Amino acid sequence: MSGKLGRSIATLALCALHAGAGAQAWPAKSIRIIVPFTPGSGTDIMARTVSEKLSLQLGQPIVIENRPGAGGTIGTALVAKAEPDGHTILVHSSTYTVTPSTYADLPYDTLRDLTGVAPLGLLPNVLVIAPSKGIRSVKELVAAAKAKPGSMNSASIGIGSGTHLNAERFRLGAGIEVVNVPFKGTPEALTEVMTGRVDYYFCPVNAALPFLKDGKVRALAVASTKRSLALPELPTTLEAGVPDSDYNFWVGMFAPAKTPREVVNRLYQETAKALRAADVREKMARLGAEPMDYNPEQFNAYIRDEIAANAALVKAAGIKLE
Repeated sequence: MSGKLGRSIATLALCALHAGAGAQAWPAKSIRIIVPFTPGSGTDIMARTVSEKLSLQLGQPIVIENRPGAGGTIGTALVAKAEPDGHTILVHSSTYTVTPSTYADLPYDTLRDLTGVAPLGLLPNVLVIAPSKGIRSVKELVAAAKAKPGSMNSASIGIGSGTHLNAERFRLGAGIEVVNVPFKGTPEALTEVMTGRVDYYFCPVNAALPFLKDGKVRALAVASTKRSLALPELPTTLEAGVPDSDYNFWVGMFAPAKTPREVVNRLYQETAKALRAADVREKMARLGAEPMDYNPEQFNAYIRDEIAANAALVKAAGIKLE
């Protein structure tokens, strides 16, 4: 072996050793998880549930920071511009794949500046309505909307949010005219539905469950492709006869795109391990969250496909860019 070749091999081996050492050294300090929504939201609760277990596994504190506003883009931009060392992480919802179509000047590139690590779970939306409306099925709701086009309204937590996209997908599939009424958050939206001032809302299942048990709202269907484990007796909107109306709302973890691959992979492995823990599974089940078993490559492919699908939906629904 020549001296030059030997030196090249030694250099490569040293680089590999340093890379491995970097992965083993992570995390070297506390980890900050940015949630771009308010405390108490489904995304926030899922982030906190997983972070408690992750902190124990990694031996470092994990701090949750809520940075709500502008459809989640404020918190997302913060992570996109953070040091890519695995110590600043984003936990976002499926709204992440909507904002490229609803915000004209995002302060980051959704696909280039961040990378998916792992989905934390599917959190189905449930179509709820006030019992006082006297509507007991999706069929009756669609019939009422068609009888008086434009007279009904639906709640959302903002233009271009997952709840808005869900309602628009249902509206287009049912062929009805309904006015969107945006609110700051789910509590306000649910309150207006319960009073009857707003007709219906595609509500995250975790937020709807207490009110369903108390009889303050009535569930007509779930919006996910499959029935919800938390409400197995409810049909999906597809089963209820509305074609192309399914909308899967999920929560996932992201990191800055230049984060070392070995760190991303370890974060994925530790997150998957945390999600398999019995106590975490129990807490997630109480939220109505369901598993989504994707590795980083699969998750990123899913994100790319969903961005394209949401762009088509935004165009079809006539949603204007912010």
